[in-house]
Amino acid sequence: MDLPPWAWALTMVVLASVVVLDLAMAIRNPHKLSTKEAASWAGVYIGAALVFGVIMFVTQGATYGGQFYAGYLTELALSVDNLFVFLLIIQGFRVPAVLQSRVLLVGIVLSIILRGGFIAVGSVLIAKFSWVFLIFGAILIWTAIGQLRENAHEGEEGEEHYEKSRFMKFAESKMRVSADYHGSKLFTRIDGVKFVTPLLLAMIAIGSTDILFALDSIPAIFGLTQEPYLVFTATIFALMGLRQLYFLLAAMLKSLKYLHLGLAAILGWIGVKLVMNGLAENQLPFINGGHHIEWMPHIPTTISLGIIAGVLAAVVLANWILLRRQGKSFNELFAESEAEMAATSPAVAGVEK
Repeated sequence: MDLPPWAWALTMVVLASVVVLDLAMAIRNPHKLSTKEAASWAGVYIGAALVFGVIMFVTQGATYGGQFYAGYLTELALSVDNLFVFLLIIQGFRVPAVLQSRVLLVGIVLSIILRGGFIAVGSVLIAKFSWVFLIFGAILIWTAIGQLRENAHEGEEGEEHYEKSRFMKFAESKMRVSADYHGSKLFTRIDGVKFVTPLLLAMIAIGSTDILFALDSIPAIFGLTQEPYLVFTATIFALMGLRQLYFLLAAMLKSLKYLHLGLAAILGWIGVKLVMNGLAENQLPFINGGHHIEWMPHIPTTISLGIIAGVLAAVVLANWILLRRQGKSFNELFAESEAEMAATSPAVAGVEK
């Protein structure tokens, strides 16, 4: 893609403005989003991504437009899976409902920063070393296997709970942590002694998991397009509105029984595609004498887009059928979620509801 500098600058300014506006709204008016409010904002962000894809089709052609949509759908699916981990962290730290939006937004901002750095590094590596495709492909295939194991584990164990990482255990051992939340404060003083609040720890927990999420996310998007502009915009559009999607999908996250299977299929497919790309452009001396493997087939973007869209549609349909067999409706799920989040979310002073 041959884009003028002003196109990059305009994109950066617009997307940064949206993130800053969302951050300001979460800080000025901390509250738990209603289902209607979350659905409205999520619809706006998803609609914006769809419109941007149309702009790519019109201005850059069908190939780049298809690459954007394939990347966006994959990153969105991975983001929804990440929301499940966010839900476990928020429940594990018993984050009050009025503060959950702020915790989520901090996690999303950190995700954008981390992914921006990984995208810059990944673009340079891919441009210089074709064997990076093989590494990225291996990472995604291994992640796909992990998704299958996770799905099997959920079937055996049932409900999951958040388990603190070694990093979090180390952080807690080095900090004085107050027993209760103190409004929206990250630090507080009790009897003249300075403490960190559980709110800071929840933010650190989500921020540290973002690093692991990026290790899956960036290879996946590079497996669909190597255009830095498309990689960046597809990733950011998938992260925008994630805070609203959390409140909209909180009732559904634990009911998405086949999401891990769908992600395993998508990541496995992209991983194989990356390995094929790496072999087609092979430079490693111990493979085919360091020569390209000419007979390795090229997979068109339209096929990848069709597979990704088809898998996600199958996941949605399978879960809808499962809910129907269980005699549940979406309204019942939302009501159950409201009751569960209210039960696990303590009241906190100093924050307006």
